[in-house]
Amino acid sequence: MKAAWALAGALAGASVALGGLGFLIARRLTAPASGRKYDLTIRDVDHTGERPIVVLDRSPRTAAPGDYCLIVENGGWVQLSPEVEDRGPHLVGREVVGEAWHGLASGQRASWSGIYFQTPADAGLQTTDVEIQTDVGPAPAWLITPRDAPSTTWAIHIHGLGSARAGTLRGVQVASEAGLTSLVVTYRNDGEGPRVGTGRSELGAAEVDDVRAAVRFACENGARSVVLFGWSMGAAIALQLAAGPGLRGIVAGLVLESPVLDWVSTIKANCARSGLPGWTGALALPWLNVRPLARMTGLANPIGLRGFDWIARADDLTVPSLILHGTLDTSSPFELSTRLSALRPDMVDLEAFDADHTMSWNSARQRWRAVLTSWLAPGTVG
Repeated sequence: MKAAWALAGALAGASVALGGLGFLIARRLTAPASGRKYDLTIRDVDHTGERPIVVLDRSPRTAAPGDYCLIVENGGWVQLSPEVEDRGPHLVGREVVGEAWHGLASGQRASWSGIYFQTPADAGLQTTDVEIQTDVGPAPAWLITPRDAPSTTWAIHIHGLGSARAGTLRGVQVASEAGLTSLVVTYRNDGEGPRVGTGRSELGAAEVDDVRAAVRFACENGARSVVLFGWSMGAAIALQLAAGPGLRGIVAGLVLESPVLDWVSTIKANCARSGLPGWTGALALPWLNVRPLARMTGLANPIGLRGFDWIARADDLTVPSLILHGTLDTSSPFELSTRLSALRPDMVDLEAFDADHTMSWNSARQRWRAVLTSWLAPGTVG
């Protein structure tokens, strides 16, 4: 009998512990927008050549060829050459390109980023600052018109969870060159848009209303149709909008970079990325889906993750969609994009890259641009 009570106590303790882990995962996933993590150290700056060369610890990120950016803790924004110099078994060198930032020094902390342009001007784009009136307050946005004239098809650019709208400028460049007017949006609790409640993300469930207001703004200012450009969670938002009855006939197409096609699979993948067993992601689901538990997590409403499963909802996809996705994505599983493409070959074009999450442009800049330019050509969308 004592053994039975001991076993029951152990099981109860394990259940409490697992429930607590699920709570922590849910809290971390929906955490309010916070500052960037500076997890790299600049080991040296070589000034012997025409351009400075930044020396960093070798890792899969820093040794990956492509166009990347180093964001320095004290304010520097440093674009790096796609070529990688071998500086020994543990170090790599990356040449600074563009306008050299003169404050670089050994020992500084920095962050590796695929966000290559800090501002629209860095991307060669002229913008007008506008505000989108949402139900929770004004959300700042960038309005970018092509050089010739405003278009009747607009591109709405939606950034992902924990990212900034500047990350979408990689796609805005191409949209602008294709002759589309672009609107680069923010939304509630992303660090730039309105702060609501506890500041927590609702993983697209509430944010979709703010982007819907942006589409309404576009229509009120000359747009007859829109192409939604969604990055990561922004893709989940774009898919929700396109499937909703209110925008039928207005959304002409979707461009989805590293899309979140199923939050359950994505949560499990991110647990694995963080060093936890992937199955622990399932522990967070009640804390996101069940109203009393969601309230304890800090959310105003349960999220309803089932509605974000686009493998189950493949038949609901009704507009042409281009998916740009890295095969090395450890956050949004690439396998889901291949499945959606196989389920809906009539609607989905999939282009694969040797890249991690939202790094497809960075890994193969010219090919990414060429694929998108071709897909946006007249007659392809709409």
